[in-house]
Parts: sequence; structure tokens; C-alpha cells
Amino acid sequence: MPRLRLVIANKNYSSWSMRPWVLLTQAGIPFEEVQLKFNDDVSVRGIEGLSPTGKVPVLWVDNEPVWDSLAIMETVAELFPNKSLWPQSPQARAHARSICAEMHSSFGNLRSKMVMNIRSSHPGKGRTPEVEKDIARIVQIWEGCRARFGTGGDLLFGGFSIADAMYAPVATRLKTYAVTLPPVAQGYADALLNLPAVQRWCEGGRAETEFVPADEPYAT
Repeated sequence: MPRLRLVIANKNYSSWSMRPWVLLTQAGIPFEEVQLKFNDDVSVRGIEGLSPTGKVPVLWVDNEPVWDSLAIMETVAELFPNKSLWPQSPQARAHARSICAEMHSSFGNLRSKMVMNIRSSHPGKGRTPEVEKDIARIVQIWEGCRARFGTGGDLLFGGFSIADAMYAPVATRLKTYAVTLPPVAQGYADALLNLPAVQRWCEGGRAETEFVPADEPYAT
């Protein structure tokens, strides 16, 4: 088995770090956590020599770095095929890859106006028309996956998959900003937040005390 080291930043703020951490933890794959911290400008303190891009997350597989959350997840799925981290059927797997890529490349308004902040509560903040459009698309994705592929469990494709890890930070955002969802989407968000790995990450985020001004637009 390869030695895995996952380099992450603040659990309270770093949504991209959360994704592979939740994947590895929920799947029961052993890894070493290397946690760094954001500077006030959201650069990462101590990242030199650990990341080709100067950003997190990075997964070191023995002595080889893999960076970018989606690339990390694809690599983990290849290394541990017995974990079935992508859905089994070709149709479901293609759909899962599509919605993961969409999460990776889209929803910029949601990211910028509803920044990830697990330990805070900001009901109603960031609710611009553009953010509402992002939320509506996410609800559409969740409802569609649950209807087509989710009959075997409470998650998007029934059992836990990479897709759930990709959307886990969205569920924390929607909770932080007290977004009311339709029943199916709310049920899925609740299922995500109840995953043991997500709960562990959120506990870590709530325990942190660092304050990064760039990630606290609604602080008073």
C-alpha cells in the first residue's frame, strides 16, 4: 500500500481541502494529515516544497505529488478500486463525473458570496440573484441524481462516492447561510452533514481559532 500524505489548510475555511479529506476518511483509507494555515491574504503558510502550485490540497503518494481536488480523487479511486468510489454502472459513473466536473468549474458566485465558514452563522447573507441561480442549479443536480440513481441509499448515487465528497462543502455553506431547500435536496444535505467524515471535519473547523479576514466578509 502506498504511503499517503494529504496537505490541507484551515478546516474552517478550506472547502477544496475538505473534499479529498472527506473522501479518504469516509472510505476508511489510511493517510497522514499535514495541516497548514492560511495567511491573511489566503496564501498558505509553509507550503514551500509541498505543492507545485503553492495551493492546497496536495496528496503525496509515496514521493509523488498529486494536486487539485478532482485529480486527487481520481487517483485515489485508481489506487483503491475495491472502495468503489465511482458508481458501478457506466451511466451513473458518467453522470457522476459530469456533476463533479461541474462542481469543480462552476458556482463561482456561491463560492464568493457564501464563503465557507463552518464555525459561523450568517443567515440570509450573500443571497444575490446570481447566487440564487447557483443554488437552484445545485438543487436540480441533487434532485436529479437522487431520482435517477439514489434508490440504494441516502446519497446521490445511493452509497458514498466521490460526488458526495465534492458536494459536502456545499452542504456546510447552505447550513452557514441558513438556506431553505426543497425536501429532497434538504434530505440529501442532511445526509451529507451526518456522514461521520463530514462531522469530524466540521468538529475540527469549529475548534479552530484562526481568523482570516479575506474569508470573513460578514464578520462584525
